[in-house]
Amino acid sequence: MSTPPTADQLHSFLRTRHSVRRFDPRAVPRPIIHRILTTGTRAPNAHNRQPWRFAVLTSPQPKTRLAESMAADFRRDLLADGLPPEEVEAQVQRSRARITQAPLVIVLCLTLADMDNYPDTRRQRAEFLMAVQSLALAGGQMLLAAHAEGLGGVWVCAPLFAQQTVRQALDLPADWQPQGMLLIGYPAAPPRVRQRKPIEEVTLFFDEIED
Repeated sequence: MSTPPTADQLHSFLRTRHSVRRFDPRAVPRPIIHRILTTGTRAPNAHNRQPWRFAVLTSPQPKTRLAESMAADFRRDLLADGLPPEEVEAQVQRSRARITQAPLVIVLCLTLADMDNYPDTRRQRAEFLMAVQSLALAGGQMLLAAHAEGLGGVWVCAPLFAQQTVRQALDLPADWQPQGMLLIGYPAAPPRVRQRKPIEEVTLFFDEIED
């Protein structure tokens, strides 16, 4: 039995995950995809209802269909914002290329089918947010699982702005609500490291803890 990593080693590894947007064309092997998905489903989730659903795209046709469908919505929204047409096309083409060139695309969806129902808006809204949080935890865990496999990835929120379009492009079940997607593959170059705010800037401590 191999010796498990120490806490310091594990923290050090987790902190080396960075968003990757450029990939080499190598396919991600199916066993690795399965391990990533399985690790994602071990994430904490509301009531253990597991409200996540995953659409996994590895072949060119569905990726192109998704990219083209989302590009139409993206172009429409950017033009409505008043951006110059040339800038709109540049952004649309960049978005399309990211989807079609990623070896692995995982569309993250949630379903409320097994979540609780409440008669009042306040609690029902909280239940919906609990499902969203559960899906987000699974997606974050999958990015870490991909990192463990030597892969890079990035979370893309674009499906939130085109939920019906994504559902139609992939012929997803009616109760699957697209929330985001992971673009995953072998990094084409070292990722850009972005600085994070110091803990003291984003945290309030309300008790005394010994160092």
